[in-house]
Amino acid sequence: MAEIKDLIPVFAEVLENEEIVLLPETTAADVDGWDSLAHIYLVVGIEKKFKVKFTTKEIQSWSNVGDILKDINDKASVI
Repeated sequence: MAEIKDLIPVFAEVLENEEIVLLPETTAADVDGWDSLAHIYLVVGIEKKFKVKFTTKEIQSWSNVGDILKDINDKASVI
């Protein structure tokens, strides 16, 4: 089961911020550099790390880090 600590390396690399702190309620507006382009790189990085693929509908439904984790874990439980 994926946890926030598992996402931090992906966010740290994409956003070039080794000090990043993520909480389930963290949104793009809360994180410097998390813009639309960075979001694409985050999705790609998350898909690679967790060996999952997200639909456009899933990605568009995310409002915070908790939503991302939920979808990762939902997909992992299907495998």
